[in-house]
Amino acid sequence: MVACTRSAVVVGVKARLVTVEADVSSGLPAMIVVGLGDAAINEARDRVRAAVTHSAAEWPRTRITVALLPSSLPKRGSSLDAAIAVAVLAASGQVPAEAAARACVLGELGLDGRLHAVPGVIAAALAVREIPGVRLLVPQPNLGEALLVPELDAGGVHDLDHLIAILRGDAHPSDGADDQLPPREACLLDLADVRGQPEARGALEVAAAGGHHLSLVGEPGSGKSMLASRLPGLLPALADEEALEVTAIRSIAGQVVPGAGLDRHAPFVAPHHSASPVSIVGGGQSGRVAVGAITLAHRGVLFLDEAPEFARPVLEALRQPLEEGLIRLARADLAVTLPARFQLVIAANPCPCGRGTGDGVDCSCSSVQRRRYSARISGPLADRIDMRLQVRRPLASALGDEGEPSAVVADRVLAARERMLGRWLGTPWRINAEVPGPALRRNWPAESDGSKILARAVTRGALTLRGADRVLRVGWTLADLGGRSRPGADDIARAISLRGPEAA
Repeated sequence: MVACTRSAVVVGVKARLVTVEADVSSGLPAMIVVGLGDAAINEARDRVRAAVTHSAAEWPRTRITVALLPSSLPKRGSSLDAAIAVAVLAASGQVPAEAAARACVLGELGLDGRLHAVPGVIAAALAVREIPGVRLLVPQPNLGEALLVPELDAGGVHDLDHLIAILRGDAHPSDGADDQLPPREACLLDLADVRGQPEARGALEVAAAGGHHLSLVGEPGSGKSMLASRLPGLLPALADEEALEVTAIRSIAGQVVPGAGLDRHAPFVAPHHSASPVSIVGGGQSGRVAVGAITLAHRGVLFLDEAPEFARPVLEALRQPLEEGLIRLARADLAVTLPARFQLVIAANPCPCGRGTGDGVDCSCSSVQRRRYSARISGPLADRIDMRLQVRRPLASALGDEGEPSAVVADRVLAARERMLGRWLGTPWRINAEVPGPALRRNWPAESDGSKILARAVTRGALTLRGADRVLRVGWTLADLGGRSRPGADDIARAISLRGPEAA
């Protein structure tokens, strides 16, 4: 007899539904699993047999063939254990085949039959939601994650005996009344902690409002890392679908905190400069595609402190996601697309010794060392960064000044974002940084005086065409913060100054 049920495996940041078929036929006792499973799935044969043996069911003492469809999709992990057990029991007539076919089962089986939590439940729940009439059954510890997805029929399962009783109609899955997770709270740092630095604080507000990339260059102790870590506190809370997307990515990476709900705050990811290209971009081999820091920063901030110390391949790998908002990974047996719509903030010293600001009299680096150090951030990468700011160490007299708290600045950022949403209504874009340059120049140019300033900067070679587009985007953000209908000459001039001294 042949029976089937459903399960899911994670590919990139999305879940692919898998049909688990089982055939119990005559022959010598054996169990064969086919369908491009990895070592963990091949080992499921022993885990499933031991779990069934320790449950109220009976393991069929005959030949068992399990097929994982589609057979061309590489599958990995132990989340298919429970589905394999259900398919075998349905094929042997111990649970109703109809009930098994209407269920999607996730969970790793212990040898005693308990169901253990698995990563990626939110992604699987999003995939199951698209199929009417299918109920998602997950380990009890994962039920809170599954219930974050609205309009989903989901239930929690304690062990294999409980799962069998549910499919037979003798028991009900946990309804999650005690598993609804509250919104996840985040400890956001306050901008009021930053003393002095009015220019840097203003640039941070512009970056938060328009979603612009930012470069901070200054000597050690000038507050670059302190400024960057305050950026998430200025960003608006994530909308429902965005929060679900961010939480699903964290779930796949195994970073969802038990008892925590949706991530309503923009993520902040700050990898160490020794990180490998795979840990930043994502990737792997033989179907093992893991998400990297870029994808974990989706809808949030990626902060590269001591950016020149990162390996050159890591920095150059940022080019495509900065332009397109996604990463395309191709392997011999798999091709996936990972989301990468993030804000990049990089911090760097002006030279290897860090004292090469101002007149540089305290700097011990030669001119060759300085050029070599600054060249570690390549021209094409630097051209994709909207704003480049020189951060100077604040004066002692400014240490007693209290700046605006994050809540006040965040209100202005939110008001500017609402103006953007009204302008980009009916388009695929939400913030100024996402609007393509050709569309911006054609349909939303600056005022005539501002356009002339921008054209002169391009003519004299101070700006590339890509740089001019980014200046126009920043100009629109300045206009939105000021409540103006279009960027004028002052907005474009300030946007050029924020582009860096070489553009001014």
